[in-house]
Amino acid sequence: MTHLSIIPGIGKAALELLEAAGFHDVESLAKAGENELALELERANRILQIAKRAPAPANVGKWISTAREMTGYLPDRQTKVVMPVNYEKVDEVIEMMEVAPFAIPLPAKLLMGKQLAVADIPSAILLNRYSGDLEVRVEEKIPKAQDVRTSVSANEFVKLAEIGPSRAFIDVSRIKPIEAMQEGVAKPLHSRPQQEDDRVALIRGPRLETNAGRDPESRRFIRGVLHSHPFSLATGAIASILLAFVLPLAVVSAGLLLLSDLMPAHFEWVPKWLLAFPIALPVFGLIYLFWGFGGGCRICGQKLFVPRMCLKNSKAHKVKFIGYIIPLSFHLLVFKWFRCTYCGTPVRLKK
Repeated sequence: MTHLSIIPGIGKAALELLEAAGFHDVESLAKAGENELALELERANRILQIAKRAPAPANVGKWISTAREMTGYLPDRQTKVVMPVNYEKVDEVIEMMEVAPFAIPLPAKLLMGKQLAVADIPSAILLNRYSGDLEVRVEEKIPKAQDVRTSVSANEFVKLAEIGPSRAFIDVSRIKPIEAMQEGVAKPLHSRPQQEDDRVALIRGPRLETNAGRDPESRRFIRGVLHSHPFSLATGAIASILLAFVLPLAVVSAGLLLLSDLMPAHFEWVPKWLLAFPIALPVFGLIYLFWGFGGGCRICGQKLFVPRMCLKNSKAHKVKFIGYIIPLSFHLLVFKWFRCTYCGTPVRLKK
């Protein structure tokens, strides 16, 4: 199937809206109706807020015409265009879903036998975004849970432990009384679970000495979960700030230097050291590409220093006319913690 990105005029936001509306390829777009699809995209954008405004019906008509030219699809005027249907409001489907409260998962043995990865499994259909006739099979019989120890055999992928005796059979001869334990010197126990608990606690919150003497209500109070790569995140923040300042300076400097070369009589005042900004632009661009482009949130994994047109969290760092990236970068470097632009979770860089 041909991807929608090859159709001229379909940008990133429009592509996300089309996929949210249930159109993932050129073939499905060619069978859509102009008015129906325009209303569906407007409804999806009103709910998801992906773009500033929904695509105009004229643009939607151009996309559909281009898709039909690519696929050679000629719609029959007497045939009604098939659009996604919300089957969750159909009485028959509601009745069938009420008597089928569970779903049967794919066995792990089947996935290993077919050499399938999680990414190879297609997404399930959404009953409120389905095109065409729907067939739902319901069985009143509830299957019994299989015993994994007996149904799955050991192979080269999974090795099962041997089933030992039940813990109910305890050898009482090896039990020692408390008096016998008090005769010797108790040895300190260094349990691994305790070390794991300390590590998890450090990830969830900072040490007490980190915020000693700081007001819990101020921005200087370091809070949030610990980021796994604090140095890379700080480097990405620095690269984002430098690139945001150098980029306009490089454009202006390049224009002034070009004018001084073409009209030296009028622009002889332009200094030659302005050439440093156009030269520094690719250097900072490479630094941003390596560290800034990959800097993501510890919780949701979204990229923090990459502009993205979507709904942001209400607690995200923002300055009017500047946006989200530069305020987040400054807050991260100055206070050693920040709130994710997308999920709003506080994340810190210091232990």
